[in-house]
Amino acid sequence: MRTGAEVLAARQFDVLQGKRVGLIANHTARIDTTHLIDLLVTAPGVELVALFAPEHGLRGTAAAGEEIQDGRDVRTGLPVYSLYGAVHKPTPEMLANIEVLVFDVQDVGVRFYTYISTLGLAMQAAAEAGISFVVLDRPNPLGGENVSGFVLEPEQASFVGLYPIPIIYGLTIGELARLIQGERLLPGLENLKLTVVPLEGWRRSMQWPDTGRPWIPPSPNLPTFDAALAYAGTCFFEAVAGSEGRGTALPFLQIGTPWVDPQALADTLNARSLPGVRFLPATFTPQPRPGAPQPRYQGQRLYGVRLVITDRRSFQPVETGIHLLHAFYHQTPPAQQARFIERPQWLARLAGTERLYTLLQQGASPETIIADWHQAVTAFQEQRRPYLLY
Repeated sequence: MRTGAEVLAARQFDVLQGKRVGLIANHTARIDTTHLIDLLVTAPGVELVALFAPEHGLRGTAAAGEEIQDGRDVRTGLPVYSLYGAVHKPTPEMLANIEVLVFDVQDVGVRFYTYISTLGLAMQAAAEAGISFVVLDRPNPLGGENVSGFVLEPEQASFVGLYPIPIIYGLTIGELARLIQGERLLPGLENLKLTVVPLEGWRRSMQWPDTGRPWIPPSPNLPTFDAALAYAGTCFFEAVAGSEGRGTALPFLQIGTPWVDPQALADTLNARSLPGVRFLPATFTPQPRPGAPQPRYQGQRLYGVRLVITDRRSFQPVETGIHLLHAFYHQTPPAQQARFIERPQWLARLAGTERLYTLLQQGASPETIIADWHQAVTAFQEQRRPYLLY
């Protein structure tokens, strides 16, 4: 398998020849052991003039939500403009000396992961500036077949969800760029000159381990592929009175609150025979770690479960997240249930709808909640079909 960046490098960066180039990238933009920045800065006929950094920064070490500052790249001296600080979208001033804007960032295939919002806003800025936009395609780590979760409703649009797509959308970053433009998911993209440099040797059935490549954490709290796979469902716990595992060695793979019975919770969940996963009782105490300098419930003992993914192909991340939410919610003392979902607006942003919280409050079963998105997901699968490259 070869990434779009590797394909373009083998073609001597032909689509960038004679151009002043801006590059949106982070630490994942590598060709073998060399960063794309270093290749472009020495490529004959290519003038790299500016760098742009998404959430977590150019080197990928900043914590979730930590503002990134403008600066200069220590290796090349090029200006680095932050797209996760005072602005989320390149400004006309940033693009004034650029003829083509290139995007090469490894995504995780989940709607609320902010790199795809950076993608769309950068496309919009390029269209407004009248410059070309090139996406160097990369694998969707979750594969291209699983599509699941609520489709985002317009009133829930934010930087953690700009597009009316499911939580797991089953597209590569290049396919998503084509969908954003083709379906007018953001205004002003009609005349954007969009080029996607496709992958070679990638198939829709391939999850990250099938690529044979080492996992480079796309952000500090996704240190393993299993964490990224679970993230699509366990991220819901950012909105509750508990921990999604940040500040531990197993972010997004262990979930806890101050009050549940771990063994009873594990027994309840294991009795449901969810595909590809089993649950172990867990007790943990979040502590400051790289990428989580101030984790929620720091220093407090929490009780919950650890997810052990036994079959990554049959594992259903979003559905499992719904079962987890439901089990924790119903193990919460009735007088505290209203406080368990302590950030209902954030839950709506992540889910893409207020219906998840409403259904939980109404006592709906996990199966009822999951069935709620099936029709919209089926419609999306048809909508995305013209934009598939593989």
